[in-house]
Amino acid sequence: MKNLTRYLGLALKLLVFLLVLGFALKNSHTVTFYSYLGYVWQAPLIVMLGLAFVIGALFGLAALLPTVFRQRREIARRPLPEEAETTMQTDLLPPHHGI
Repeated sequence: MKNLTRYLGLALKLLVFLLVLGFALKNSHTVTFYSYLGYVWQAPLIVMLGLAFVIGALFGLAALLPTVFRQRREIARRPLPEEAETTMQTDLLPPHHGI
């Protein structure tokens, strides 16, 4: 079963790679990017799309950083698991009736 999932994952990765390669080959014509101050850059369309994807992913990660740092601070302020575990175990024990 483990080998089957490995082969399915490999097949899926190969399929995605072939789809992206086919997309790149079909969109290999040059496009022009006009920026501020008269800056002009020409590159294949797939390069422009790839850069847009990477820049968008980087901006998304940068937007998540404040939340990640805040959550790390909150986790650092929590008690250690050993302390929390001993208090939880004593709270969960049923009362002893001494029979």
